[in-house]
Amino acid sequence: MNNKPMPYQPLLSSPTKIAIIGGGVAGSTIALRFAELGLDTTLIEKGPSLINGPPMCHLHAGGNLYREISDEQCLILLKQSIDTAKVYPSCINVRPTIIALPKTDKGQPEDLLPRLEKLRVEYERLVSDDRSNKVIGEPADYFQCFTRADIAPLVGQTIPKTAQCSSDWLIAFANHTNLDAIKFPIVLVQEYGMSAFRLAAIATLAIERLANCHLQTNRKVVAMSAQVDHLGWHITTEDNNSGRQHQQKFDYVINACGFKSGEIDDMLNTKRKRMVEFKAAYVAHWPQYQGAWPEIVFHGERGTPQGMAQLTPYPNGYFQLHGMTQDITLFEQGLVSSSANSAQPKLAPKFIKKIDKQWPAQLVNHRTLGSIGHIAQYIPSFSTATVAAKPLFGAQQIPGQDPNLRAADVSFDSKHYARAEIVKASSALDAADAILADLVCCELIEESALTPPYKHHYFPVSQQSSDTDVTKRAIELAEQREYPSSLALNF
Repeated sequence: MNNKPMPYQPLLSSPTKIAIIGGGVAGSTIALRFAELGLDTTLIEKGPSLINGPPMCHLHAGGNLYREISDEQCLILLKQSIDTAKVYPSCINVRPTIIALPKTDKGQPEDLLPRLEKLRVEYERLVSDDRSNKVIGEPADYFQCFTRADIAPLVGQTIPKTAQCSSDWLIAFANHTNLDAIKFPIVLVQEYGMSAFRLAAIATLAIERLANCHLQTNRKVVAMSAQVDHLGWHITTEDNNSGRQHQQKFDYVINACGFKSGEIDDMLNTKRKRMVEFKAAYVAHWPQYQGAWPEIVFHGERGTPQGMAQLTPYPNGYFQLHGMTQDITLFEQGLVSSSANSAQPKLAPKFIKKIDKQWPAQLVNHRTLGSIGHIAQYIPSFSTATVAAKPLFGAQQIPGQDPNLRAADVSFDSKHYARAEIVKASSALDAADAILADLVCCELIEESALTPPYKHHYFPVSQQSSDTDVTKRAIELAEQREYPSSLALNF
């Protein structure tokens, strides 16, 4: 492996030393954003590799999986998703999502249309302003509605290996869904997939090639305190393997610890209201039905037995499953809040054990089979799917006190200290941009950093890795984490 810096031109030069604590989606993206510009950046991650947090499977280009959030959040997510797809094209799985409402649902398909039309108009505006924003298809095709009469002729057709038109994406749905159980019309929307393993691979490959990005894995932050002038920080880390401690000084620190962000706030005696939710997705194998499958979402009331059912396809007959019920993706006592005494919400020990150690085999089977059954309510033949791997799981932070918040990025407190508080992966770039602006306000970098071409997302090294290199590294990461290599592939 060639670990030498790639030949590219850094845009900025500054003596400022920046530390990012946490190598998840937020921390890794911010590290790449700053290091690509030429800033001296250290990324500290307590685990052995990057981006190993809560499950993710799509861009959220418009927030169409969340009926409960505001139109404003949906429009923010649309823009953030477009930016993410432009920066990380190799981790995007180009396939649409079908949104369907079961007959048991209180809503009507027509209720979705006003928001979808707003999103289409906004996408059209974004593409009109900048043609490079056209990354999720033609604006006119952002969403399409299909009646039962539209679907009926597709029943009995062979699922194509690759889709050539919109109707090709509907064939698998038409053949396997109990059409009598859902309301029409259904919606086909350009919500593309997003691979956590491929994103981790892209970040790892780029950081290995960026001379001014210093990655410290297997390092846990055990202490942090302000320097005498309160314009910088002392950080003490402990090596997970040797137990040795290391002390370092930085001018600016970014807390990107995800659900553990409150632990850093507590070290600084900084108050912050936040929530943490433990969630899981499940991996099933259904090898007899391959081809051009869209993602399929059956809406439902969150937290009830009829909560949303979500089927996310991967190559070779693998599927990732969500069910927004207490017996599948959600957990009783899995949503907790910070307190007056601590900025860190306290998850029950049983959840921490799952995160830090492993799931009991009986629970893996029980919840995965439950998720298969949840999907089989609407796709009866899916009942033959089998348990394929341990769950994809983790704890998701939600800043503030609104459990429905999905569009969030960053907050600031002490001088030279920022928190990256993203809920969705696509918000990471906005967090990086906001912190870049704060670095200018703190006079740690020049104001020119906010003018073209600096303010545009400059990722030449991150985008230099070939699909072949990304796939190879993504497969390695999947296998190291004991998941099927197919989850690291795009169609």
